[in-house]
Amino acid sequence: MEPRPTARIVALALAAIAAVLVCSLLFAAAGASPGAAFTALLKGSFGSLRAAGETLVKATPLIFTGLAACVAFRARIWNIGAEGQVFAGAMFAYWAQHNLTGFSPFIQIPVVIAGGIVGGALYAGLAGVLKTRFSVDEVISTVMLNYIIVYVLSLLLLRGPWSEAGAFFEQTPKVDPGSVLPLLFSGSRLHSGFLLAIVAAGLVHMLLTRTPLGYEIKAAGSNMRALDVQGTNTRRLVIVVLLVSGALAGLAGITEVYGVHYRLKAGVIAGYGYSGIIVAILGQLHPLGVVVASVLFGALLNGATLMQIKTGVPSALIYAIQAILLLFFLAGWAACNFRLRRVGRA
Repeated sequence: MEPRPTARIVALALAAIAAVLVCSLLFAAAGASPGAAFTALLKGSFGSLRAAGETLVKATPLIFTGLAACVAFRARIWNIGAEGQVFAGAMFAYWAQHNLTGFSPFIQIPVVIAGGIVGGALYAGLAGVLKTRFSVDEVISTVMLNYIIVYVLSLLLLRGPWSEAGAFFEQTPKVDPGSVLPLLFSGSRLHSGFLLAIVAAGLVHMLLTRTPLGYEIKAAGSNMRALDVQGTNTRRLVIVVLLVSGALAGLAGITEVYGVHYRLKAGVIAGYGYSGIIVAILGQLHPLGVVVASVLFGALLNGATLMQIKTGVPSALIYAIQAILLLFFLAGWAACNFRLRRVGRA
């Protein structure tokens, strides 16, 4: 039994108001006017077409990693490895595209997208095999795989074949211009990866609501053992869910490398996997909610710089605000469900 839409909206609205009040106290404690801080935050994120475009650029990888967590968590498969799958997707795409330098964009760009999908899926699938064949808990395996892939990339960029000669940082040379994701508007960094993310959200929604796999995911989220007794191959389901989840996370890696920075280095893709988990929870494991939460987080990240310039509030405070939002929205959701259980008992 799900909470009524009205109750859910009221709970989330109260949570949002409470979060704003607490954030206002934080701004005041930092020596700034809460009104000025919120105004600067809003202006920095949506005050112009360029600012709005930059907000969507920052939201794009979060949409992918949020969708990755959404698919896995709905089946109660705790994929904490989206971070590593972002790296795997970016690395596999770079390896595949690097061998096609000089080819037409009509060849390189599809290869980049396919590489991101395959790399992320294979890396997540490894955790699926460990769970189904060797009973290794996916939380442990995915977290450990996160660390492994980061160190592998560091090795390749430090003294390996991908390192840029004479570079001060661990990074590859710039990718071939023919492999770059096209920009949507001149004078903006908003690239076609954002459209790809929106399409992915629509496809995930269709997958979860209109396909047999979506039914199995929903049933697994309710009771995996009952699904097993019913005759469903739950081992196959676990692997398929992780493959889909990893593929989505891998796309986050290619949008940053081929849409924003045009080179592969660990610093530009780190953190999106873990942030995607927060985005998925804020979005209540719904694809549309993931998109909205991703844009909200993108706005916070983008507006933080102007907020610091105008009011002196440290931009790092944005991460505290993200945590506050998560806590209050979780509290609102828990209160809604608690009331539902009490009514049910009565």
